[in-house]
Amino acid sequence: MKLKSKEFIVAGATLTLVTYVLALSLVGQVLSALQTTRTVSNTGTVKAIGVGVYWESGCINKVTSINWTTLEPGQKRNQTVYIKNTSNVPVTLSMSTQKWNPSNASKYITCTWNSEGKYLNANQVTPAVFTLSVNATISGITNFSFDIVIVGSG
Repeated sequence: MKLKSKEFIVAGATLTLVTYVLALSLVGQVLSALQTTRTVSNTGTVKAIGVGVYWESGCINKVTSINWTTLEPGQKRNQTVYIKNTSNVPVTLSMSTQKWNPSNASKYITCTWNSEGKYLNANQVTPAVFTLSVNATISGITNFSFDIVIVGSG
C-alpha cells in the first residue's frame, strides 16, 4: 500500500509540474502578443570588404553601425567616417545598401556618400560622408533598418 501511495504522490507532482509549465508558456505567449514597441530611430549596420571603416582619422574605433536617430520627412542627415585601405594593393571604393526593412523603405529613404569611385593606395585613409535622406512624401514607415556595404576593389 505504501508503494502505491508514493506512486500516487509522484504522479500528482508530475501532473502539477506539467500543468504549471504549460500555464507559464501560455501566459508568456499572451503577454508577448499584448506588448508593442515603437521605434522611430534607425541604426544601420556597416559591412566593410577590403577596407576598414573608422570613427576617427587615426583608425582606432571601428564603425559597425550608424545610429541616424530620428529623421522627419524631407530631412537629411550626414555622418562622417574614415575609410582605410587595409590591403597591400590600391583599391577603388564603392558603396551599396541592402536588407531594407521594411522593403519599401528604400523607395522613400536613400543613403549616399561622397566617396564612390575614390582610389586609395595601400594603407591610405580618407574621410567619407554618408548622407541619409528621407523623402518628404514618406508615409506609413516609422522605423526602418538597412545595411551599408563598403567595398574596396583592386
